[in-house]
Amino acid sequence: MNPKKMWANVAVSNLERTTKFYTQLGFKHNGSSNDLTSFFFGEDNFIMHFFLPDILKTNTNIEIADSHRSNEIIFTLSAESKEQVDNWAKEVESAGGTIISEPKEFGEGYYGFVFADPDGHKFNVFYM
Repeated sequence: MNPKKMWANVAVSNLERTTKFYTQLGFKHNGSSNDLTSFFFGEDNFIMHFFLPDILKTNTNIEIADSHRSNEIIFTLSAESKEQVDNWAKEVESAGGTIISEPKEFGEGYYGFVFADPDGHKFNVFYM
């Protein structure tokens, strides 16, 4: 298998709120429709599509998990410094995200925090 590209599809309950949240955090919008909103992440422009649950379930024929209660995946964002980690934590809170684990050192050479977006999708933020 040699795919040209890989991206993520996740369910959200409110496209407008999701668009506002990720735009406020500074991610580049990749477009939207009545069914989804989409953003680019990182230098490689990893794409995340945020679908309304019914659309995602219909298109995949898969039951969608409640991300407030469980997760299949936790995304990781790489920071350039401890100061950037601290600043991002403030930005996440200001944008309406939930800090699950405050910025701290853990393990040798690791500093970071964990947050959830308004729909409960989890992200690690690490400076390594």
